[in-house]
Amino acid sequence: MATSTAATGRPALHLCFDVHGDALLERDPFALLVGMLLDQQMPMERAFLGPWKLAERMGTPQRLEPARIAAYDPQEFAALAAQPLAVHRFPGSMATRIQALAAHIVTEYAGDAAAVWRAVPTGEALHHRLLALPGYGEQKARILAALLGKQLGVRPRGWREACAPYGDDGTRRSVADVVDQETLLEVRRFKQEAK
Repeated sequence: MATSTAATGRPALHLCFDVHGDALLERDPFALLVGMLLDQQMPMERAFLGPWKLAERMGTPQRLEPARIAAYDPQEFAALAAQPLAVHRFPGSMATRIQALAAHIVTEYAGDAAAVWRAVPTGEALHHRLLALPGYGEQKARILAALLGKQLGVRPRGWREACAPYGDDGTRRSVADVVDQETLLEVRRFKQEAK
């Protein structure tokens, strides 16, 4: 399990390699969900910095508020996401996905993103909950389940099997395995070799 920011003064998660961005990902489960959503077709570090950019632009740098994002005018939210430096290569379509994710968290979990994995009984149940998130497919759901298990201690019964192969010990397959610059490079090498 990762050591918390409170214990060390620095974030335990190292996904965007920015102290403010990583601290937000660690303390705000919705920010982590958004970062994972953005992690496609761009470098991981930029994707996971997206939630902090949004939080800053919305004037709430301590957290992303799902209810507020879901209620935003879609065009205004897209413009917010597109401000330089944009939160993604495709800020308009990703803004739509972020709002859909926020609406889902508000509707299904009363705005409490951690409820997606809090007290979940099995890895399979966790996988199904993640798979039901707007913008999440099979691979993204498995990778986030592995990240939760490996780095945040969310380990319901059967979690490794449910997120296989990303939950395997000692691998460098995905963001779930990134804990520093060295492991980031190892994950990148793995992905290059897999192509």
